[in-house]
Amino acid sequence: MPKVTKRKARKTESSDEETTDQPVITVVDKTPKKAVKRKASSSVDKNAKKVSCTNEASTLEEATQELEDQEVQLPKTMTLKTSSRLSPKGEKATLKLVSWNINGIRGWLSNGGLKYIEQENPDVIGFQELKCDKEKIPNNATPTGYKSYWLSGDTAGYSGVGLLTKIDPIDVKFGIGNAEHDTEGRVITAEYDKFYFVVSYIPNSGRKLVRLGYRQQFNEAFRSYLTELDAKKPVIWCGDLNVSHQSIDLANAKSNTKTAGYTQEERDDFAKILAGGFLDSFNDAKNLIVKQFYSLDYLLVRHLYPEERDAYTFWSYFRDARTRNIGWRLDYFIISSRLQENLCDVIHQTGVYGSDHCPIVVLLSFV
Repeated sequence: MPKVTKRKARKTESSDEETTDQPVITVVDKTPKKAVKRKASSSVDKNAKKVSCTNEASTLEEATQELEDQEVQLPKTMTLKTSSRLSPKGEKATLKLVSWNINGIRGWLSNGGLKYIEQENPDVIGFQELKCDKEKIPNNATPTGYKSYWLSGDTAGYSGVGLLTKIDPIDVKFGIGNAEHDTEGRVITAEYDKFYFVVSYIPNSGRKLVRLGYRQQFNEAFRSYLTELDAKKPVIWCGDLNVSHQSIDLANAKSNTKTAGYTQEERDDFAKILAGGFLDSFNDAKNLIVKQFYSLDYLLVRHLYPEERDAYTFWSYFRDARTRNIGWRLDYFIISSRLQENLCDVIHQTGVYGSDHCPIVVLLSFV
């Protein structure tokens, strides 16, 4: 039986008002041993790049059609999972990375998002869907000990990605170096000593798949970008990738084959990236059928969680989908295959609220 401890959360300030009823934190250890605690390094604030605040049509056709304009009642508790699983080399995790689609940074702040960072204490965290201009992001969105990097697009309130890091990056780049695909604020890349960390918010194909063509063009350009990075040093790619790769990755696969996020085209494009030397850290997507894999449903060897079902990261607010766990796995950590020996664990923090997505965590060992 996992050990459970309870902590009472303190009061936290949001961008608009003070939130007095903060979540109570419950920490659940997934493994018999205690998780390794990490100490924050001292750091400084630093901001970078472009434009304003409202709502992206998030458009998983079935899942989000009535999401806008709903008032969301969030639970007053937060349950964190921890893990002390070792890497294949028998080494403890030394690096904790987080990815989270926060569905609007102002709402996330007012819903106690900073409390999660305080409790999780990641070394680096990547955000998607800021829905806010960099110039308007509240100062308290950068916690003490982190440097921040923000990117927004040319359309006000649409998309946007961000990065908080306690480790000083060698370099940070915005976009993928392709003018056609760098106007929507979708990619930040931080270079570290032993890897590239890529935060992305992949385009949604939209209701009635109106952007599927553009999505496929972006996928191809992005695949080339990752391949170029991987030739220099290993890549850790995270974000809301807006695709459920296999039928096990969403609750209602049969009824969603023509829905954004589960079309054959999107799944094939994702498989093509994985086939270029990358693996899905949660489910190791190794294709066992060597022929025309673009048109096949995949037979896969699963890596960390071979029988894990109902493991979702996105739930619509519509019809109480999260409580019923009617969801999609849209959020991933994809790593260069040669980092497999460094991989300790992947955690879906499904007990953390504040967005229609939950945060995901990858634990790695770099000695």
